[in-house]
Amino acid sequence: MPLINRLAIIGVGLIGGSLARILRDRGEVCEVVGIGRGRANLERAVELGVIDRFSHDPVDGVAGADLVFLATPVCTIADLVREIAPGLAPGCIVTDGGSVKGEIVALCEPLMPPGTFFVGGHPIAGTEKSGVEAAFATLYQHRRCILTPTEATSPEALAKVERMWQLAGSDVVLMDTFKHDRVMGAVSHLPHMVAYSLVNAVGAYDRCDENLLKYSAGGFRDFTRIASSDPVMWRDIAVMNRDALLEMMDFFAGWFADLRRLVESGDSQGLEQFFASSKGYRDGIG
Repeated sequence: MPLINRLAIIGVGLIGGSLARILRDRGEVCEVVGIGRGRANLERAVELGVIDRFSHDPVDGVAGADLVFLATPVCTIADLVREIAPGLAPGCIVTDGGSVKGEIVALCEPLMPPGTFFVGGHPIAGTEKSGVEAAFATLYQHRRCILTPTEATSPEALAKVERMWQLAGSDVVLMDTFKHDRVMGAVSHLPHMVAYSLVNAVGAYDRCDENLLKYSAGGFRDFTRIASSDPVMWRDIAVMNRDALLEMMDFFAGWFADLRRLVESGDSQGLEQFFASSKGYRDGIG
């Protein structure tokens, strides 16, 4: 018997579409309803077999669903939960894919009607591409998915969401919201801020009467790939995870200042030690 009878996905793009694809491939969902504003994207999702049907009305779209997945920018999630709450069927589970958890979980849990359940989630996967055509069934394989239960979380709802992500190929980790936001501030949000800043700095540099970006090669392109990510999504993440992000930006600034001093002083031994330490950390990632 499939894990999910009717899955409603709000935001049928890379994240939501990829989840639908893998659950369909594994026979773990009977029906998928897509919800969103963009008609062309939703029609394409039907053509591709990602969803069965769609609705532009969130309340209508979630009717009869036993699980709702919110794959929208983080600043929209609480408002969406508030909007769909009257249309949720008894026993329905709502979960999300937002990369900020503290504020989202704190806002969403009280909005859930009695007999329905919210489970905060964050699949750590993605690419710089967006839209349903970017979705693929193996996106979540061998990736971590963090779930952030609280004292109010239903054990049964948590178990179902955990099983869903395991079926998608993810290694599920349970973590409190405070820790999640600091972990993501370090390994996801800070790198995006650095990449955006680097591209802006090189793009705006005007001291050699040349467009430097046209000379960029593999290293620059690989390092800054994430600067092609959706600006609206990253605007919302930076605002919502402000405290953790500022903490990491300040911590990073200290390390960058140390490196600048080594370069300024021509400290060859110090530079080599700095780079060797970084290489050791990076090589340990696997």
